Amino acid sequence: MRILVTGAAGYLGRGTVSALCDMGAEVVAADFNTDCVDSRAERVNCNLFEVENPYEYFGKPHVLLHMAWRDGFVHNSDAHIGDLALHAEIIRQFASNKCRICAIGTMHEIGFFEGAIDENTPCKPMSMYGIAKNALREAASLICKQAEAEFQWLRGYYIVGTSKAGNSIFAKIVAAAEEGKKEFPFTTGVNMYDFLDYEEFCRQVASAAMQNKVTGIINVCSGKPERLCDRVERFISDNGFDIKLQYGAFPDRPYDSKAVWGNGEKIAQIMKEV
Repeated sequence: MRILVTGAAGYLGRGTVSALCDMGAEVVAADFNTDCVDSRAERVNCNLFEVENPYEYFGKPHVLLHMAWRDGFVHNSDAHIGDLALHAEIIRQFASNKCRICAIGTMHEIGFFEGAIDENTPCKPMSMYGIAKNALREAASLICKQAEAEFQWLRGYYIVGTSKAGNSIFAKIVAAAEEGKKEFPFTTGVNMYDFLDYEEFCRQVASAAMQNKVTGIINVCSGKPERLCDRVERFISDNGFDIKLQYGAFPDRPYDSKAVWGNGEKIAQIMKEV
């Protein structure tokens, strides 16, 4: 199976490319600079949005795993809406050639919600990031339906990793600890989220992309809620960091849910067959 991974040099893309290679996929990794990407992949340095006839250019892949996205951790960046039409056009180019579309989404599409999120949960996003991702999901679904192409939307939740490459709270704690800081400004930490270790996230994404029995919206998740403060304290302890959280230094974001997690039935079905 030939899989094109866009945004391959990103924090999530790198691990997913390696997971796909481990599973025996023929991977084409595309990004501005792919020097950091697994050398087992066919690495292509390019501006994805400037490639003419991308389906032919990337060797007629069976699957487009679209992970490219700017400013994912800057929730109100102008780039989210500014790039939206470009993402939709890339998906249209591949779907029109019957390429299966597998794209990364986010729980921020949902907006303020409490409980387990499934594929039928209404979306009322409260950030530009969530609005743009939700709009792309709806556009991609329609594009694929019209083109009679298979469609999968992999909705991500909260990812735990020890790399400084990301902009998550865990990446920032790693950076702070390496700088010798003893305190880390924090929220109240009482909100409950769905956390997934980085390696497991990449494995779930790769596994979903490698199959077409389960389609539509698929939650890439643990399926279990955990308090943010508990998960962060455990992360600090597990890694032996000499750093303490400054609770209440930052206010909780008004659009963050008090308790939200993914329904993991579909991803569990996929992972059983790995």
